[in-house]
Amino acid sequence: MTAALIDRVRHRLAGADVEMTAAVVAHAVRSEAGGVLADSDVLAALQVLRQEFSGAGPLDPLLADPGTTDVLVTAPDQVWVDGAAGLRRTDVTFPDEAAVRRLAQRLAVAAGRRLDDASPCVDGWLPDSGVRLHAVLPPIADSTCLSLRVLRPATHDLKALQEFGTFDAEVAEALRSIVRGRMAFLVVGGTGSGKTSLLSALLGCVPANERIVCVEDAGELHPDHPQFVRLVARPPNVEGAGEITVRGLVREALRMRPDRIVVGEVRGAEVRELLTSLNTGHEGGAGTLHANSPAEVPARLEALGALGGLDRHTLHSQVAAAVRLVLHMRRLDDGARVLNEIGAFARTENGLVVRPIWTRVHGWSEKELLC
Repeated sequence: MTAALIDRVRHRLAGADVEMTAAVVAHAVRSEAGGVLADSDVLAALQVLRQEFSGAGPLDPLLADPGTTDVLVTAPDQVWVDGAAGLRRTDVTFPDEAAVRRLAQRLAVAAGRRLDDASPCVDGWLPDSGVRLHAVLPPIADSTCLSLRVLRPATHDLKALQEFGTFDAEVAEALRSIVRGRMAFLVVGGTGSGKTSLLSALLGCVPANERIVCVEDAGELHPDHPQFVRLVARPPNVEGAGEITVRGLVREALRMRPDRIVVGEVRGAEVRELLTSLNTGHEGGAGTLHANSPAEVPARLEALGALGGLDRHTLHSQVAAAVRLVLHMRRLDDGARVLNEIGAFARTENGLVVRPIWTRVHGWSEKELLC
């Protein structure tokens, strides 16, 4: 079984408008071989070519692992995974750079995107998989770089997170009080820190007679709630048309009789619409935000508010009037995800700040602010 034969079969199948079944691939292998092949050779070709034309090829077993959050290819012989145990290198390899490029381009097509020398970067969602694709071709990168982010549905409730060690029983009850008191809050933290899991668990505590309308860039939130309505943004297609933005969906959510409005991740100008909704009678709203600490949240909101045309003073006034608390999630060195701090927004002479009222290390300092 030579590389030249595999290449001939690959080109033959690439031009065939048929379903890539095992029988079709086996027939192509025998036809291109021009002679008798051992069954072992046909099976070897089937394994190689199946990876070329279906799924994510040799990355499929990594993506299927329930503990995987990211699969990263930085070179044909450098495939990494991230998960509960942290980032680690795997034994998976590709034959050469061309094989990585073919996989990246096929996945881009599946995501409705274009990836070639004229458009060497791509970002999109693989259909029906919950996997976010990002790829970069040379010479932008030294070799084809492929990043696959696996979005696991956030289905844990507060009790499950407590059992995982995210927080203790006292903090769990305080979180329930936050939801019952209709206090608007932001869940912040770095990538993979557990922000979405905590938000989903808190939404499950919302009374069943309240309607939640949630806007997301990807459908990650799955709270146990009978009145949960999800709106999911849509990127533009290959022609650049058909985009549905998070900002536009927040405006649509206001027309859907929500009791609470949630933005799965605040990352752009939609912060303006979210703050407007929270200041016009929709108490108890929530969202997640990328920030490494609660102290960084005001500056992060200022940057996002500028995208929506809000100056610093206006933004601070809107946030102070609408949002009460910041819940900071952190991923520890051993991979554990914990609630690290609860802070409250406060106005000072120098502007808006987040004041800690509970920390994982020191406990409560101003618990009365939750009343």
